[in-house]
Amino acid sequence: MQNPFQKKNNRFVVDVGFIGKVITVILLLFIGAFAESKYLILDRYFQINPSSPQTGATQLSKLVNTNSPKEKEDVDFDIFWEVWNLLERDYVYPEKLDATKMVDGAVGGLAASLEDPYTMYLPKEANERSAQDLAGAFYGVGIELGYIDGILAAVSPLEGTPAFAAGVKAGDLIINVKDEAKGIDEDSTRWPLNKAVDAIRGPKNSPVILTLLREGVEAPFEVTIKRGEIIVESVTLEFTESAGKRVAHLKVSRFGERTDAEWNTAVAEIVKQKNSINGIVLDMRNNPGGFFEGAINISSEFIDAGTVVTQKDRLFEQDFEARGKARLAGIPVEVLVNKGSASASEIVAGALRDRLGAQLIGTKTFGKGTVQDRRELSNGAGIHITVARWMLPGGDWIHDEGIPVNVEVEDNPETEADEQLLKAIEII
Repeated sequence: MQNPFQKKNNRFVVDVGFIGKVITVILLLFIGAFAESKYLILDRYFQINPSSPQTGATQLSKLVNTNSPKEKEDVDFDIFWEVWNLLERDYVYPEKLDATKMVDGAVGGLAASLEDPYTMYLPKEANERSAQDLAGAFYGVGIELGYIDGILAAVSPLEGTPAFAAGVKAGDLIINVKDEAKGIDEDSTRWPLNKAVDAIRGPKNSPVILTLLREGVEAPFEVTIKRGEIIVESVTLEFTESAGKRVAHLKVSRFGERTDAEWNTAVAEIVKQKNSINGIVLDMRNNPGGFFEGAINISSEFIDAGTVVTQKDRLFEQDFEARGKARLAGIPVEVLVNKGSASASEIVAGALRDRLGAQLIGTKTFGKGTVQDRRELSNGAGIHITVARWMLPGGDWIHDEGIPVNVEVEDNPETEADEQLLKAIEII
């Protein structure tokens, strides 16, 4: 027979063991909660007291507009703020932390992630300089910058500028930029375009040293250029005689804000003298492009009807037709191009070739077959977005390939004669 006392005692022993385990769990939970609370308090302390000697952190500014738009709620932006807070709290050189530059850098990286050198974010200062370019007046060396195989390059040196006088040529790769006054001496091969423009421009008469790599030249070489005021006359006209012929040498150096007015002046003079000329040599050499609309307007002076260029964006395809001016229609025309002829100038050259049978003379063009839209942003910055690609009337997309010429002629820099122009006059 079981002893009642023993049974009761056994129950008592079991109860004590169970209660001990419960107490142990409660103690562990309490210790964990205390530790977490202590960590949160310390972390909060360091955020509230950014000058704490334990972190050396510097609170940059009051953060605003940090919420994601509802339509972008599936995009995880927490990592951005995680990195921001770590830099703000732990970076060893807090004086280098600049909230505006950090935001500009982040947005610039967003655009650069597309790996399209023509889609770019321009901080406020760079955006202002871009507007100056199109207006045609700024201080610099006079090089239109672009990329060849992803490397920073001179698309074209503008005539009459310090770069042109220093011997910079279209297609030169710019592998280093040095400016002692700015504290710059860097490899520039992979610079984004806005950084390159910032570095190469500067005060009037200040020097900048470019290290260039040129096709056919074995070793890189340095060119020291003194900056000057760059006022780009976009259209010039001369009447030239050679081999018993008289032609209108009509040069378009870019498509900017001044171009329409300058073009109208030149065309009016040609119309006055059209009975005394054998034709027009349209010179698009070293023309880096500019406004898309400008290319259509100038093409329409020669083409009376039909498609000038076709633009294809992410949704639609649109033909841009000649606009009916055709003040120069019927006058024989040949077109001069070279490696510095890009974008809008390639549209004009290709349209005249495909629609009128005009011959292209010189060397193959640069090959930029995309269209960028320039947008102004609320902070004074801007963004250039590739919104479409364009095709010539014959259907060619010449991006990265360029337009081959009908008659290849190299200009000899050792002579005073313009061999390409003389060949065009001979053919016309």
